[in-house]
Amino acid sequence: MSFADERFDVNLSILFTELPLLDRPAAAAAAGFDAVELWWPWVDDPTPDRRELDALRSALESAGTRLVGLNFYAGRLPGPDRGALSLPGEESARFRANVEVAAEFAASVGCGALNALYGNRLPGVAPEKQDDLALENLVRAARAAHEAGAVLLVEALNSAESPQYPLLTAQDAVALADRVNEASGLGNAQFLLDLYHLSMNGADLPSVVSHFTARTGHVQIADNPGRGAPGTGSLPLESLLTALRSAGYQGFVGLEYKPAPAGSAASFSWLR
Repeated sequence: MSFADERFDVNLSILFTELPLLDRPAAAAAAGFDAVELWWPWVDDPTPDRRELDALRSALESAGTRLVGLNFYAGRLPGPDRGALSLPGEESARFRANVEVAAEFAASVGCGALNALYGNRLPGVAPEKQDDLALENLVRAARAAHEAGAVLLVEALNSAESPQYPLLTAQDAVALADRVNEASGLGNAQFLLDLYHLSMNGADLPSVVSHFTARTGHVQIADNPGRGAPGTGSLPLESLLTALRSAGYQGFVGLEYKPAPAGSAASFSWLR
């Protein structure tokens, strides 16, 4: 398999951000993509007015783009927040308020994957307290995702960019997904395999692919160093994706990299 045979989607929260949100699906379609994903677009509002949700749905439909991945509310991304569900107080309350809203929107557009970012460790708060809160909120999210016909994704990030984020390895994320599945009884919590984040942590990527493809619900890529498009760094992304397909992964691969200096529309020449 080559890049040309892959099922790629574009993350519209890191690419095409030079455009207003509602213009991005059409820009992705013009670049040749019929599938997209998003971080929660309203970074300061977990429960936006329904008219805003309807407008995004219309933009996706008008462009002929399918939303294949959506984050639950996670604070301001990219940035230091890195999630909300394990943070006591207002942020976890905002996450809970968002769960049904995000799941209902996902169901309305046929989105099959909802990502729940964990949240940073907080000084002065026992990790066990955060972990208990996280499990409670993740079970809530798993149930909402199940009702929406979606899987719940658990993601590991990297310690250089998110030093207080507690899930740094594939093992960390898969173990948490197992705990959520046991607590919910649903079995729909899966691993979001982000090759960039794992490479930043020094993971043996072929080994991760070999051991965890069966637990993987979604894949995201960027090259390293630099978090640019494939070919701008040194990761063997084509061979890793071929190994994933050979191991049975059948889903989309999210392009979650920084745009080229010439802009997002110029960021896909590697595909040709």
